[in-house]
Amino acid sequence: MSDFETVAASEDHSARRGPSGEPGAPNQVGGTSVAAGRPRSLAGDAWRDLRRKPIFWISLTLVVLVTAMAAVPGLFTANDPTDCVLARQHAAPSGGALFGYDFQGCDTYARAVYGTRASLLVGALSAVLSGLIALTVGMLAGYFGRWVDAILSRVIDIVLGIPLLLAAIVLLKRVASDSPSVRIAAVIFVLAVLGWTTTARVVRSSVITAKEQDYVAAARMLGASDARIMWRHILPNALAPAIVVLTIALGSFIAAEATLSFLGIGLRDPTISWGQDIDTGRTHMRESAIPLVVPSTFLALTVLAFIMLGDAIRDAFDPKLR
Repeated sequence: MSDFETVAASEDHSARRGPSGEPGAPNQVGGTSVAAGRPRSLAGDAWRDLRRKPIFWISLTLVVLVTAMAAVPGLFTANDPTDCVLARQHAAPSGGALFGYDFQGCDTYARAVYGTRASLLVGALSAVLSGLIALTVGMLAGYFGRWVDAILSRVIDIVLGIPLLLAAIVLLKRVASDSPSVRIAAVIFVLAVLGWTTTARVVRSSVITAKEQDYVAAARMLGASDARIMWRHILPNALAPAIVVLTIALGSFIAAEATLSFLGIGLRDPTISWGQDIDTGRTHMRESAIPLVVPSTFLALTVLAFIMLGDAIRDAFDPKLR
């Protein structure tokens, strides 16, 4: 054997043994192993894209901060939001009150912190309830098609054509009780019943696409029932886009609750709400603008955080937008 043949044989043997010298080690192509070229999942690609976006981390930080504020407000202020003394009316900021006092002598910052709980509770529960309605209607319409799709699509169009705030004002006018739990439940129910249509359309489109896939046809040929196919095979594909839409909708629900409370139709005393504080601050804005600016800033940042988070997740999961 010539020297050239000897060198070639040794290089071929080393390549088969791999860089670590062990048989069966993955071959190296351009410095990258074949194992590293395994296909990634959609969630993996989305996470790889998300963690490089500053807007995702900023919005996520704000969402976590707002959630912690709603869950444990005592970590952010030691003052009682119901401790109101008229002698402190519109008093300037001090060591005890970061942003001073409002028209009734209440700590403006403490009320803004404690108002986070009601707003976030209404927004989150409205999003969950509307999501359940949207998943049910969207999956039934997309999976069965034909007359079921025709009827449910018309229902979606009818509800979509109803102005949310106007209908909410009309419906909540009928709620005579001033009980905090009743008012909160009524606002959640109204917002959820009127705010599920966009999510339902997204779910319907996802289901129509998923039911044409080969794995659904295989499950049907193996004798799987419609309920099992929808639950085990189609729901996971429809859930991701629905969560993205609901994350954006959560911010809209929080803004809608504040608007209704501002108009005196949503939450009322003794429940602390940003909408009520904004209304009170607007009335006495000429005397002091701080009681208006503080809850308005809390509301704007919270709504913006959820909308930005939803947009970032949507862009990451949509290959066309990368």
